[in-house]
Amino acid sequence: MNTEEEAPILPEQKPPWWMDGVTLSEKIKEPYFLANGIQALFQTVRTWLLFPLQQSDPLVCSLAVLNLLAWERDITRFNGEPLALYRKRVKFAFVNAKDAGEVAGFKRIFTRLGIGHVEIKERLVERDFDIISIQLSDDQLAVNNILLGQIIAYYGRTCRRYEFEVLSPVSLEFTAQPLHWEHGITVAELKE
Repeated sequence: MNTEEEAPILPEQKPPWWMDGVTLSEKIKEPYFLANGIQALFQTVRTWLLFPLQQSDPLVCSLAVLNLLAWERDITRFNGEPLALYRKRVKFAFVNAKDAGEVAGFKRIFTRLGIGHVEIKERLVERDFDIISIQLSDDQLAVNNILLGQIIAYYGRTCRRYEFEVLSPVSLEFTAQPLHWEHGITVAELKE
């Protein structure tokens, strides 16, 4: 939420023509400066009033307020977590908690936090029923290793086991050529 854009615009107040300091005199006179000073004061007061609203947005608030919002939403910053990712985790905590527990919601959680597209498979054939396989690329697993563990810990289903399956696309090239060759068998027998 951008509070600067959503807040009402402070209308520009112009004094009447006989007090504008320009119309009745050749030089700018006192009422002009007074009107501009009052307008600047109200702009400053507007900025002061919008400041607390800006602090409620995790993407732009100060770090101290962000830590309070994270505590409120039960998010803990892990070691080495970039600030931008921490802000995203705090911002989307409620939505992620709502999406937890279903395959489509789990995919949305991964997308929101910048991991990218993943495939989630449940009820795998010839495996225990409680195993859920998360298929992702090697790059996704390497870059987001700790984050993936945090997502599973916060939003994973209870009594389920999660495993990561790495999918690495490989391009193969085949050439087809006609094969012409002759095949023959010669049998030799030794008679006594």
